[in-house]
Amino acid sequence: MMEEQQNWTIDTSKCVHCHICQKNCAFLGKYGIDIGDTKRLDELAYHCFLCGRCSEVCPVKIDGRRVVAEMRRSRVKADQGAFVNKKYKRMIAEKKDYLYRNYKHATEKSVLFPGCNFPSVYPKTTKKLAELLLENAGIGIVYECCGKPVADIGMEDAERAVIREIEGRLLAKGVKEVILLCPNCYAYLGKHLSVRVVNIYEKLRELGIGEKIAGGGRMFRPCPDREKKEWLSDIAYFMEEKSVQIEDVQCCGLGGNGGVLEPELAKGFSQKLKDAPETIYTYCGSCAGNLTRNGCRQVRHVLPEILGTYEKPDTVKSLINRMRTKYL
Repeated sequence: MMEEQQNWTIDTSKCVHCHICQKNCAFLGKYGIDIGDTKRLDELAYHCFLCGRCSEVCPVKIDGRRVVAEMRRSRVKADQGAFVNKKYKRMIAEKKDYLYRNYKHATEKSVLFPGCNFPSVYPKTTKKLAELLLENAGIGIVYECCGKPVADIGMEDAERAVIREIEGRLLAKGVKEVILLCPNCYAYLGKHLSVRVVNIYEKLRELGIGEKIAGGGRMFRPCPDREKKEWLSDIAYFMEEKSVQIEDVQCCGLGGNGGVLEPELAKGFSQKLKDAPETIYTYCGSCAGNLTRNGCRQVRHVLPEILGTYEKPDTVKSLINRMRTKYL
């Protein structure tokens, strides 16, 4: 814990208190603090959405997301997880040892890893995609949670256990490539797995599967892809027109589990999009589901459009849909 604390202390000591981060982050702005205000930031670490907006705008390149993540890990170690166990009990019960894990349809060499949220809100599209990949390339599917939810709340030991479990199961099945359709899973698992990870749009293009989306619309980028835009470049192949990037909305509200303690801020993010007249595209199931729950009815995930299901997010039966994946 001391080594981690030293790491973020050294990082935040560079803060010049220009207030640019708090002007660009609803959470920091609400409490009137900068990333360099470490005492107060530590107290409010679980109010942060871990979206990385502060890191994007910081003139001295402080990685605010990493700072807060390390603060959370220190908190868990200090109180043996008492705080997170109380506040995030339901999520931990489901994700720590994923209740709906299913490796029955794993195949050697390559598997689809849809994550836990996309099958929840897009069950029909998940089914069609699995059928297409199996039919065209002999690619199977596994239903699993990547472990990022428990990692985000600072449960480092549980995070490591989840990664070991996933790695072990994949290697036991002879898997060499994992195809991901969640940007969060991609950003997280890409750092930890020894097997190759590839995003679904790169794979669909490789296999010649999918149709072009007519019209560009506006694109809501999920937090993990905002800086590198890796997924966006692959998705552009399937867009007939260039999409306009949405820059003035910080997060969908689910990032870093911040919405648990900041529900009003979380809901407020979507209000800027609620009455937009044009289609809003995204490529994150979590973003699509949460924005829709908060009244943004014109949100569309690009994958159902590419595959021709035109499925809208099922926000009513999302938990039931997720539970069903264990028995598919």
